[in-house]
Amino acid sequence: MSTPNNSPLGRLGAAVSRTIAATAAVFRHPDATLVVVGTAVGYLLIYLYALGHLAPGIGGFDIIVVSGALEKFFQPELGPFSFTPVARVSVGPVTYLFSLNTVLGLGIASLVGLNLGLTYLVWRQPAACGIGSSSSGFLASIPAVLSGTACCGPVVLIVLGIQASGIIVTAFQFLLPIAVVLLLGSLVLVGRQINPARL
Repeated sequence: MSTPNNSPLGRLGAAVSRTIAATAAVFRHPDATLVVVGTAVGYLLIYLYALGHLAPGIGGFDIIVVSGALEKFFQPELGPFSFTPVARVSVGPVTYLFSLNTVLGLGIASLVGLNLGLTYLVWRQPAACGIGSSSSGFLASIPAVLSGTACCGPVVLIVLGIQASGIIVTAFQFLLPIAVVLLLGSLVLVGRQINPARL
């Protein structure tokens, strides 16, 4: 009979607990925090730009909110993970459209930032997870980078002007939840290896 700590659920709980502790350790290091924040902000800006929700403006300052914004906030626009903008904010040379896409993009950007922040910490301090070579931390970042790029798949095709069949476009609707699962999985995979006491 297996003990609770040796059961799959016990091991998962221990990995998640260690990941949470490692994530907290990231924010105790200013350089790692800068990696998290810089990556998250950069990813979110690129995400919004690729969706067309961040674009050059015509100058001036203006805020417009559509009527029935709360009902329309959750209304899909082009697919299950593309939502109708409910507000437009123009600030000088930038126009920003607010929608549920911003909230989703912020969540994904945070996961990408945390993945790269943890990877940076492991790369800078490989002894924290018993790694003798700092290249292992770089290799651990590959799943985070690859899974993070899956979120903008349909938008990238549109931006590049590639004609995609209906089957490919339909398949892209599953990439956002798959990317989130991959980002969470890679976060736990990297985080569970880190011993925060050694940082």
